[in-house]
Amino acid sequence: MLRFSAELRQRADSIWAAQHTHPFVLGIGDGSLDAERFGFWLRQDYLFLIDYARLFAGGVIRAPDLGSMTRFSKLLNEVLGREMELHRSYCAEFGISAFELERTLKLPTTQGYTDFLVRTATTGEYSELLGALLPCMWGYSEVGIGLAARGLPDDNRYRRWINVYADPEFAELAEWCRELTDTACKGLPLKRLDRVAQVFIASSRYELAFWEMAWSKESWPV
Repeated sequence: MLRFSAELRQRADSIWAAQHTHPFVLGIGDGSLDAERFGFWLRQDYLFLIDYARLFAGGVIRAPDLGSMTRFSKLLNEVLGREMELHRSYCAEFGISAFELERTLKLPTTQGYTDFLVRTATTGEYSELLGALLPCMWGYSEVGIGLAARGLPDDNRYRRWINVYADPEFAELAEWCRELTDTACKGLPLKRLDRVAQVFIASSRYELAFWEMAWSKESWPV
């Protein structure tokens, strides 16, 4: 029997396929991505991570067992600690200071995505929180593994990025999140499963939009 998370992935397949072939992602893979665009992405992703961490905090509160609570707590600490520091070190390589990072303004896609995630985590059911969380974690694992399989670029900055998301430990984390989603959705009525699917697809669309935001150097009209 097909896992529910696999059903979600199938329903969003065209969106995920578009991520794998997006010029921003392909540019990371072959090292041709303009450094200014990557710096643009780093600034916005730094702001995104701050709110993404709030989902892990919500997971601590909403998780039904101590093991899941503990894992969410560790992830919260990991994002706010190691991953945020990784972004700051990357930004330094691109000439972006910590001071500049803190003064960066969320652009429309970042604002919309983070508002959606936080709203889902605070007003939705636990299963919906997981459905919103999964596309980022699982999607980056897929992208990293896919790019690594094609061969790493010469540019060490992009090579490091790929290695982070192609790491088996990150894949294990994505698998854990899939298992949580499968377990939380087991036995739910169709109406609630449809809501999880809607949330998953919305997050998947925002993931694709995030690449496009950085590629097109999105800005507010005024």
